Amino acid sequence: MAQTAAPVDATDLVHLELGVTGMTCTSCSSRIERKINKVDGADAIVNYATETATIDYDPSRITEDELIEVVRGAGYDAFAMTAAEEPAVDESGGDEIVDRHEEARLAEEKDLKDRLIWSAIFSVPVVAISMIPALQFPNWQWAILVLSTLIYLYGGMPFHRATLLNLRHRSTTMDTLVSLGTTAAYVWSLWALFFGTAGHPGMTMEMSLLPRADGMDHIYLETVAVVVTFLLLGRWFEVRAKGASSAALKSLLDMGAKDAALLRDGREVRVPVGQLAVGDVFVVRPGEKIATDGRVVEGTSAIDESMLTGESVPVDASPGSLVTGATINTSGRLLVEVTRTGADTTLSQMAKLVTEAQSKKAPVQRLVDRISAVFVPTVIVLAVIALIVHLLIGNDVNWAFSAAVAVLIIACPCALGLATPTALLVGTSRGAQLGLLIKGPEVLESTRQVDTIVMDKTGTVTEGVMSVTGVHAAAGGDEDAVLALAGAVESGSEHPIAQAIVTAASERGELAAATGFENSAGRGVSAVVDGRTVVVGRPDGELPAELSQAFEDAQGRGATPVVVSIDRVPAGVVVVRDTIKASSAQAVAQFADLGLTPYLLTGDNARAAAAVAAEVGVGEGNVIADVMPEDKVAVIERLQAEGRRVAMVGDGVNDAAALAQADLGLAMGAGTDVAIEASDITLMNNDLRSAGDAIRLSRRTLRTIKGNLFWAFAYNVALIPVAALGLLNPGLAGIAMGFSSVFVVSNSLTLRGFRSTLGEGRPADATGAEHGAETAAGDRELVEAK
Repeated sequence: MAQTAAPVDATDLVHLELGVTGMTCTSCSSRIERKINKVDGADAIVNYATETATIDYDPSRITEDELIEVVRGAGYDAFAMTAAEEPAVDESGGDEIVDRHEEARLAEEKDLKDRLIWSAIFSVPVVAISMIPALQFPNWQWAILVLSTLIYLYGGMPFHRATLLNLRHRSTTMDTLVSLGTTAAYVWSLWALFFGTAGHPGMTMEMSLLPRADGMDHIYLETVAVVVTFLLLGRWFEVRAKGASSAALKSLLDMGAKDAALLRDGREVRVPVGQLAVGDVFVVRPGEKIATDGRVVEGTSAIDESMLTGESVPVDASPGSLVTGATINTSGRLLVEVTRTGADTTLSQMAKLVTEAQSKKAPVQRLVDRISAVFVPTVIVLAVIALIVHLLIGNDVNWAFSAAVAVLIIACPCALGLATPTALLVGTSRGAQLGLLIKGPEVLESTRQVDTIVMDKTGTVTEGVMSVTGVHAAAGGDEDAVLALAGAVESGSEHPIAQAIVTAASERGELAAATGFENSAGRGVSAVVDGRTVVVGRPDGELPAELSQAFEDAQGRGATPVVVSIDRVPAGVVVVRDTIKASSAQAVAQFADLGLTPYLLTGDNARAAAAVAAEVGVGEGNVIADVMPEDKVAVIERLQAEGRRVAMVGDGVNDAAALAQADLGLAMGAGTDVAIEASDITLMNNDLRSAGDAIRLSRRTLRTIKGNLFWAFAYNVALIPVAALGLLNPGLAGIAMGFSSVFVVSNSLTLRGFRSTLGEGRPADATGAEHGAETAAGDRELVEAK
């Protein structure tokens, strides 16, 4: 449609998100995008992976309902998700939107699962009777015709429907190839049964090298059963994987508090978070989530912001401090004044980051679809040419038809349909045994391309839990006594640093009783122990030389030192630190073997980050510290702008958007649900070395898939000319395709031999490490070949 109206300023455009159902491949999303962009006043991006259409449109030229009709006119269904101005978090909106999109996906998944189950049940006798002559009872062919017809019509309906839709738009995809091959085999079988000799009682299949000019006595119904069943299996896997984006968003929205203790006339009233307004004051008790973004007006506490920053050390809060919704109040009672609600909150903005990052990720067009776009029309043309040429040179009609159908049968995508799902099934199953969850075939392509790996620090490279790593006593003092006094005082605090000290002190002996506990915001805590006033916190005045040196050394290593004073006299320094995982250095070395450049990315300070990087082997120039969630996304984007293909390993909510933005996202299994859902691979055993295993397994699975595809097409390419010349009986064509299927399955099963550097989930031993070094060479070839 020609756009004759005057251009409209971008500020006058309305932003619309549509959920789109019914897409089966990337050509579908491209078709919808072209249709919408032809409409006057609309600009769209359609994402196959997230099943969404992002549209900016001029409401004076077209309406939301008309845009939905455009999508439906292209053969798909659509529904409005949300407008930009709606709150991303409230009692109904966000969840309702996500649930509606998820409901549509689950309906498609259930439909495919039902078709798959019935097709598999019917396929077993069809294949067994067709392949084993001893099972061929009188009139067996008519029995399997009934079962095959059900498989062809019911199981194959998604492919036939998509093929008809594609033909309307003059295009071909994998669905066309499936429908063409199964239809050729089915129609040939019907012809042979009703007009040939295949329907006679007592018929058995006899193979001959050349087509028979005196009749047709072969049926190929088992080809229909196998192709439809295995292709349904692959499609079912794909639809299950496509729900990641909505699940990530729902997990993120669910992290917020559901209600708040609102202060009204001096009384506390529990109200839903959606009813809070800017200026309201609500109460937050120890252990509760902060309901929404606000400012502290009364009270002091330590706020656990790990869901936001990823760092395990809480932040002190006092009157005037800004706090973020969904973070946790660890100790004191707070009164908080609301400053932001709804879509303006930090949590909502993080949800927006996740969805935006996922929408930017271009869906990977499957290799089979690209090949079939040329392969399918070529096969059709060759079959027609074979039929015409044989008739022109005077061959019998049955001979000519037999040659043409042999071309179609040898092109039947049986092995082609098995190539991806069998390798993916074996590879992902082996990964699950090793604690590696790979979400789909697109992930495999990403692992081949990545050359840079960015690691979050806390919970990924480090344990994410504070612990005492050193105790230093003043001259003439006793370290155990210093730690015992510090533990007695800190037993009255819920601060993670305090809990680390209490745990360490308790392991060395029973703690003394403490009285008069006081918490001074920003300075530390104090109490009376055995008649002495003990203060644990920041230094108050000059320290003795030995303690000052220990304090500075701890800070230089990125640890947190606290001073223990007795009756205002410094008695010692206790060093607390988030310890580095024992396997992290080995994991970084494995990344280098895989051809990956490691980066350390953290919200912690530069000194702490540099200390951790030095211990695990990350170069000084590859350390990026003091970053917030939005900064992490910017870092990934900057590396991608430099031409790098980036993998990201993280575990927190703050990593979710960066995991989605990265070319390959790997989430630690002990991390948050939203990080896991936004990632491509989940490492269930929480060991960083598993990231290397996941990349190796993914690359090997990808090599297996490509090898399968090569051999699947090799049979076709080699035998299509033979069939076109009339030198191949359609029955032998089916046998050849059967051999290609056997090869593809056997090749896929070799993935069961993949070994982890962790030794089947145990800590990596020398054997596992050596095996990792051996297999890394093959994986580097994939990086160098890209």
